[in-house]
Amino acid sequence: LGHTGGTLDKLESIAGFDPVLPTARLREQLAEVGAAIFAAGALAPADAKLYALRDITATVESLPLIASSVMSKKLAEGAGALVLDVKVGSGAFMKSAGPARQLAELMIELGAAHGVPTRALLTDMNSPLGATVGNALEVAEALDVLAGGGPEDVVALTLALATEMLELAGLDDCEPAATLADGTAMDAFAAMVAAQGGDLSVALPVAACSETVTAPRDGTMGEIDAMAVGMTAWRLGAGRSRPGERVQAGAGVRIHRRPGEPVSAGEALFTLYTDAPERFGPAHAELDGGYRILSGPDAAPVPRPLIIGAAP
Repeated sequence: LGHTGGTLDKLESIAGFDPVLPTARLREQLAEVGAAIFAAGALAPADAKLYALRDITATVESLPLIASSVMSKKLAEGAGALVLDVKVGSGAFMKSAGPARQLAELMIELGAAHGVPTRALLTDMNSPLGATVGNALEVAEALDVLAGGGPEDVVALTLALATEMLELAGLDDCEPAATLADGTAMDAFAAMVAAQGGDLSVALPVAACSETVTAPRDGTMGEIDAMAVGMTAWRLGAGRSRPGERVQAGAGVRIHRRPGEPVSAGEALFTLYTDAPERFGPAHAELDGGYRILSGPDAAPVPRPLIIGAAP
Protein backbone atom coordinates (compact mmCIF):
# COMPACT_ATOMS: atom_id res chain seq x y z
CA LEU A 1 0.00 0.00 0.00
CA GLY A 2 2.87 2.39 0.65
CA HIS A 3 5.11 1.45 -2.28
CA THR A 4 4.25 4.46 -4.40
CA GLY A 5 3.29 7.10 -1.85
CA GLY A 6 -0.16 7.77 -0.46
CA THR A 7 -3.00 9.92 -1.75
CA LEU A 8 -1.85 12.91 0.30
CA ASP A 9 1.76 12.50 -0.93
CA LYS A 10 0.45 12.77 -4.46
CA LEU A 11 -1.67 15.83 -3.75
CA GLU A 12 1.17 17.52 -1.88
CA SER A 13 3.13 17.57 -5.15
CA ILE A 14 0.72 20.39 -6.10
CA ALA A 15 2.31 23.69 -5.03
CA GLY A 16 0.86 24.91 -1.74
CA PHE A 17 -1.68 22.12 -1.24
CA ASP A 18 -2.42 21.58 2.46
CA PRO A 19 -4.06 18.29 3.46
CA VAL A 20 -4.30 19.17 7.16
CA LEU A 21 -7.65 20.83 7.75
CA PRO A 22 -9.04 21.80 11.18
CA THR A 23 -12.55 20.43 11.62
CA ALA A 24 -14.18 23.87 11.49
CA ARG A 25 -12.39 24.72 8.23
CA LEU A 26 -13.26 21.30 6.80
CA ARG A 27 -16.95 21.91 7.45
CA GLU A 28 -16.75 25.35 5.82
CA GLN A 29 -15.00 23.96 2.76
CA LEU A 30 -17.54 21.19 2.31
CA ALA A 31 -20.34 23.73 2.52
CA GLU A 32 -18.68 26.21 0.15
CA VAL A 33 -16.87 23.98 -2.34
CA GLY A 34 -18.53 20.59 -1.91
CA ALA A 35 -15.36 18.52 -1.68
CA ALA A 36 -12.25 17.97 0.42
CA ILE A 37 -9.39 15.47 0.54
CA PHE A 38 -7.66 15.64 3.90
CA ALA A 39 -5.54 13.85 6.49
CA ALA A 40 -7.55 11.79 8.96
CA GLY A 41 -5.92 13.55 11.94
CA ALA A 42 -8.35 13.56 14.85
CA LEU A 43 -11.13 12.03 12.76
CA ALA A 44 -10.54 8.53 14.18
CA PRO A 45 -7.78 8.90 16.80
CA ALA A 46 -8.00 5.33 18.07
CA ASP A 47 -7.18 3.94 14.63
CA ALA A 48 -3.49 4.91 14.72
CA LYS A 49 -3.08 3.32 18.14
CA LEU A 50 -4.85 0.15 17.03
CA TYR A 51 -2.70 -0.03 13.90
CA ALA A 52 0.47 0.21 15.99
CA LEU A 53 -0.85 -2.62 18.15
CA ARG A 54 -1.67 -4.72 15.08
CA ASP A 55 1.86 -4.17 13.79
CA ILE A 56 3.48 -5.77 16.85
CA THR A 57 0.90 -8.56 17.24
CA ALA A 58 1.08 -9.85 13.63
CA THR A 59 -2.56 -8.93 12.97
CA VAL A 60 -2.07 -6.36 10.19
CA GLU A 61 -3.63 -8.83 7.73
CA SER A 62 -6.69 -9.59 9.89
CA LEU A 63 -9.74 -8.92 7.70
CA PRO A 64 -12.00 -7.72 10.55
CA LEU A 65 -9.29 -5.32 11.73
CA ILE A 66 -8.63 -4.05 8.20
CA ALA A 67 -12.35 -3.48 7.72
CA SER A 68 -12.77 -1.67 11.03
CA SER A 69 -9.71 0.50 10.34
CA VAL A 70 -10.99 1.59 6.94
CA MET A 71 -14.59 2.06 7.99
CA SER A 72 -13.88 3.91 11.26
CA LYS A 73 -12.63 6.89 9.26
CA LYS A 74 -15.39 6.71 6.65
CA LEU A 75 -18.14 6.54 9.25
CA ALA A 76 -16.61 9.33 11.31
CA GLU A 77 -16.94 11.63 8.29
CA GLY A 78 -20.72 11.37 8.52
CA ALA A 79 -21.17 10.47 4.85
CA GLY A 80 -24.67 9.62 3.66
CA ALA A 81 -23.41 6.93 1.27
CA LEU A 82 -20.11 5.23 0.51
CA VAL A 83 -18.52 3.53 -2.51
CA LEU A 84 -15.32 1.51 -2.02
CA ASP A 85 -12.74 0.51 -4.63
CA VAL A 86 -11.28 -2.78 -3.38
CA LYS A 87 -8.14 -3.66 -5.33
CA VAL A 88 -7.27 -7.28 -6.15
CA GLY A 89 -3.99 -8.64 -7.50
CA SER A 90 -0.22 -8.65 -7.19
CA GLY A 91 -0.01 -4.90 -6.59
CA ALA A 92 -2.82 -4.86 -4.02
CA PHE A 93 -3.04 -5.75 -0.34
CA MET A 94 -5.53 -8.49 -1.26
CA LYS A 95 -3.88 -10.83 -3.76
CA SER A 96 -6.95 -12.89 -4.73
CA ALA A 97 -10.64 -12.26 -5.28
CA GLY A 98 -11.92 -14.48 -2.45
CA PRO A 99 -10.38 -12.58 0.48
CA ALA A 100 -11.03 -9.27 -1.30
CA ARG A 101 -14.73 -10.08 -1.54
CA GLN A 102 -14.77 -11.08 2.13
CA LEU A 103 -13.20 -7.74 3.05
CA ALA A 104 -15.67 -5.85 0.87
CA GLU A 105 -18.63 -7.66 2.42
CA LEU A 106 -17.36 -6.93 5.94
CA MET A 107 -17.07 -3.22 5.15
CA ILE A 108 -20.52 -3.19 3.58
CA GLU A 109 -21.95 -4.83 6.71
CA LEU A 110 -20.26 -2.22 8.91
CA GLY A 111 -21.68 0.57 6.79
CA ALA A 112 -25.19 -0.91 6.93
CA ALA A 113 -24.94 -1.37 10.72
CA HIS A 114 -24.31 2.38 11.03
CA GLY A 115 -26.99 3.43 8.59
CA VAL A 116 -24.64 4.23 5.71
CA PRO A 117 -25.54 2.56 2.39
CA THR A 118 -22.26 1.07 1.13
CA ARG A 119 -21.20 -0.59 -2.12
CA ALA A 120 -17.87 -1.95 -3.30
CA LEU A 121 -16.29 -2.68 -6.66
CA LEU A 122 -13.54 -5.31 -6.86
CA THR A 123 -11.02 -4.02 -9.41
CA ASP A 124 -7.92 -5.54 -10.95
CA MET A 125 -4.46 -4.51 -9.75
CA ASN A 126 -2.35 -7.27 -11.28
CA SER A 127 -1.17 -4.74 -13.86
CA PRO A 128 -0.59 -1.04 -13.13
CA LEU A 129 -3.60 1.21 -13.63
CA GLY A 130 -2.93 3.95 -16.14
CA ALA A 131 0.44 4.85 -17.62
CA THR A 132 2.23 6.33 -14.60
CA VAL A 133 3.22 5.32 -11.07
CA GLY A 134 4.47 7.92 -8.61
CA ASN A 135 3.30 11.17 -7.05
CA ALA A 136 3.41 14.18 -9.41
CA LEU A 137 3.28 11.76 -12.35
CA GLU A 138 -0.07 10.40 -11.19
CA VAL A 139 -1.44 13.87 -10.44
CA ALA A 140 -0.64 14.91 -14.01
CA GLU A 141 -2.42 11.81 -15.29
CA ALA A 142 -5.45 12.52 -13.09
CA LEU A 143 -5.57 16.08 -14.43
CA ASP A 144 -5.58 14.66 -17.96
CA VAL A 145 -8.62 12.54 -17.05
CA LEU A 146 -10.41 15.53 -15.50
CA ALA A 147 -9.71 17.47 -18.70
CA GLY A 148 -11.49 14.81 -20.76
CA GLY A 149 -8.44 12.74 -21.78
CA GLY A 150 -6.19 10.30 -19.98
CA PRO A 151 -5.68 6.53 -20.20
CA GLU A 152 -8.74 4.47 -21.10
CA ASP A 153 -8.56 2.24 -18.02
CA VAL A 154 -8.33 5.17 -15.58
CA VAL A 155 -11.29 6.85 -17.29
CA ALA A 156 -13.32 3.62 -17.25
CA LEU A 157 -12.72 3.04 -13.54
CA THR A 158 -13.42 6.69 -12.71
CA LEU A 159 -16.76 6.54 -14.51
CA ALA A 160 -17.70 3.19 -12.96
CA LEU A 161 -17.07 4.45 -9.43
CA ALA A 162 -18.80 7.78 -10.11
CA THR A 163 -21.85 5.97 -11.50
CA GLU A 164 -22.10 3.86 -8.34
CA MET A 165 -21.84 6.96 -6.16
CA LEU A 166 -24.48 8.87 -8.10
CA GLU A 167 -26.90 5.94 -7.91
CA LEU A 168 -26.41 5.59 -4.16
CA ALA A 169 -26.95 9.32 -3.73
CA GLY A 170 -30.14 9.19 -5.79
CA LEU A 171 -28.74 11.39 -8.56
CA ASP A 172 -29.72 9.18 -11.47
CA ASP A 173 -30.09 12.11 -13.86
CA CYS A 174 -26.36 12.99 -13.68
CA GLU A 175 -23.97 11.72 -16.35
CA PRO A 176 -20.37 11.49 -15.09
CA ALA A 177 -18.88 11.23 -18.59
CA ALA A 178 -20.44 14.57 -19.43
CA THR A 179 -18.76 16.28 -16.47
CA LEU A 180 -15.39 15.16 -17.80
CA ALA A 181 -16.19 16.29 -21.31
CA ASP A 182 -17.57 19.74 -20.41
CA GLY A 183 -14.92 20.69 -17.84
CA THR A 184 -17.22 20.56 -14.80
CA ALA A 185 -15.11 17.89 -13.10
CA MET A 186 -11.92 19.88 -13.61
CA ASP A 187 -13.57 23.02 -12.26
CA ALA A 188 -14.68 21.18 -9.12
CA PHE A 189 -11.22 19.73 -8.54
CA ALA A 190 -9.53 23.10 -9.12
CA ALA A 191 -11.88 24.74 -6.62
CA MET A 192 -11.06 22.09 -4.01
CA VAL A 193 -7.31 22.47 -4.59
CA ALA A 194 -7.53 26.27 -4.34
CA ALA A 195 -9.55 26.04 -1.11
CA GLN A 196 -6.70 24.01 0.38
CA GLY A 197 -4.03 26.48 -0.73
CA GLY A 198 -2.96 24.67 -3.89
CA ASP A 199 -2.00 26.36 -7.14
CA LEU A 200 -2.50 24.32 -10.31
CA SER A 201 -0.90 27.07 -12.42
CA VAL A 202 2.50 26.13 -10.97
CA ALA A 203 4.19 23.30 -12.89
CA LEU A 204 4.26 19.95 -11.12
CA PRO A 205 7.68 18.77 -9.89
CA VAL A 206 9.87 16.88 -12.36
CA ALA A 207 12.65 14.57 -11.21
CA ALA A 208 16.20 15.67 -11.93
CA CYS A 209 17.25 12.38 -13.56
CA SER A 210 15.65 9.85 -15.87
CA GLU A 211 16.56 6.60 -17.59
CA THR A 212 14.70 4.68 -20.28
CA VAL A 213 14.19 0.92 -20.52
CA THR A 214 13.97 -0.17 -24.18
CA ALA A 215 12.67 -3.29 -25.89
CA PRO A 216 15.40 -5.87 -26.59
CA ARG A 217 13.52 -7.22 -29.63
CA ASP A 218 10.34 -6.97 -31.70
CA GLY A 219 7.21 -8.54 -30.26
CA THR A 220 4.14 -7.89 -28.17
CA MET A 221 4.08 -6.46 -24.67
CA GLY A 222 3.10 -9.18 -22.24
CA GLU A 223 1.70 -8.78 -18.74
CA ILE A 224 3.26 -6.05 -16.58
CA ASP A 225 3.41 -6.98 -12.91
CA ALA A 226 1.96 -4.22 -10.73
CA MET A 227 4.03 -5.19 -7.70
CA ALA A 228 7.28 -5.08 -9.69
CA VAL A 229 6.45 -1.61 -11.02
CA GLY A 230 5.36 -0.45 -7.55
CA MET A 231 8.60 -1.66 -6.02
CA THR A 232 10.52 0.05 -8.82
CA ALA A 233 8.79 3.35 -7.99
CA TRP A 234 9.59 2.80 -4.32
CA ARG A 235 13.27 2.23 -5.10
CA LEU A 236 13.25 5.46 -7.10
CA GLY A 237 11.99 7.39 -4.07
CA ALA A 238 8.23 7.63 -4.66
CA GLY A 239 7.43 5.78 -1.41
CA ARG A 240 8.87 5.39 2.07
CA SER A 241 11.30 2.97 3.70
CA ARG A 242 10.25 4.10 7.19
CA PRO A 243 7.49 6.24 8.74
CA GLY A 244 7.98 9.97 8.40
CA GLU A 245 10.50 9.73 5.56
CA ARG A 246 10.09 12.36 2.82
CA VAL A 247 9.06 11.11 -0.59
CA GLN A 248 10.29 12.48 -3.90
CA ALA A 249 7.45 14.28 -5.64
CA GLY A 250 8.88 13.68 -9.12
CA ALA A 251 10.03 10.07 -8.70
CA GLY A 252 8.24 7.22 -10.43
CA VAL A 253 7.70 5.23 -13.60
CA ARG A 254 6.09 6.07 -16.92
CA ILE A 255 4.79 3.06 -18.89
CA HIS A 256 4.99 3.55 -22.66
CA ARG A 257 3.58 0.22 -23.85
CA ARG A 258 0.61 -1.57 -22.29
CA PRO A 259 -0.05 -5.35 -22.38
CA GLY A 260 -1.07 -6.49 -25.85
CA GLU A 261 0.52 -3.57 -27.70
CA PRO A 262 3.19 -4.20 -30.37
CA VAL A 263 6.76 -3.20 -29.59
CA SER A 264 9.84 -2.76 -31.76
CA ALA A 265 13.46 -3.40 -30.80
CA GLY A 266 14.94 -0.30 -29.22
CA GLU A 267 11.55 1.27 -28.51
CA ALA A 268 10.97 2.87 -25.09
CA LEU A 269 9.01 0.63 -22.71
CA PHE A 270 9.46 2.44 -19.38
CA THR A 271 10.99 5.71 -18.24
CA LEU A 272 12.30 5.84 -14.66
CA TYR A 273 12.50 9.14 -12.76
CA THR A 274 14.39 10.06 -9.59
CA ASP A 275 16.31 12.90 -7.98
CA ALA A 276 18.97 10.43 -6.80
CA PRO A 277 20.75 8.64 -9.68
CA GLU A 278 22.22 6.02 -7.34
CA ARG A 279 18.67 4.68 -7.06
CA PHE A 280 18.57 3.57 -10.72
CA GLY A 281 20.48 0.33 -10.12
CA PRO A 282 18.11 -1.07 -7.45
CA ALA A 283 15.13 0.20 -9.46
CA HIS A 284 16.19 -1.65 -12.62
CA ALA A 285 16.71 -4.80 -10.53
CA GLU A 286 13.10 -4.56 -9.28
CA LEU A 287 11.70 -3.99 -12.78
CA ASP A 288 13.65 -6.86 -14.39
CA GLY A 289 11.35 -9.86 -14.57
CA GLY A 290 8.28 -7.68 -14.05
CA TYR A 291 7.38 -7.71 -17.75
CA ARG A 292 7.91 -9.82 -20.86
CA ILE A 293 8.15 -9.28 -24.60
CA LEU A 294 6.14 -12.02 -26.30
CA SER A 295 6.82 -13.38 -29.77
CA GLY A 296 4.82 -15.35 -32.31
CA PRO A 297 1.29 -15.15 -33.77
CA ASP A 298 -0.42 -16.07 -30.49
CA ALA A 299 1.69 -13.86 -28.31
CA ALA A 300 -0.96 -11.45 -27.04
CA PRO A 301 -1.66 -11.77 -23.30
CA VAL A 302 -5.15 -12.82 -22.23
CA PRO A 303 -7.18 -9.67 -21.54
CA ARG A 304 -8.11 -9.25 -17.89
CA PRO A 305 -11.31 -7.42 -16.87
CA LEU A 306 -10.72 -4.17 -15.02
CA ILE A 307 -13.80 -4.61 -12.86
CA ILE A 308 -13.83 -8.11 -11.41
CA GLY A 309 -17.16 -7.83 -9.65
CA ALA A 310 -19.27 -5.91 -7.20
CA ALA A 311 -20.40 -6.42 -3.64
CA PRO A 312 -22.97 -7.04 -2.46
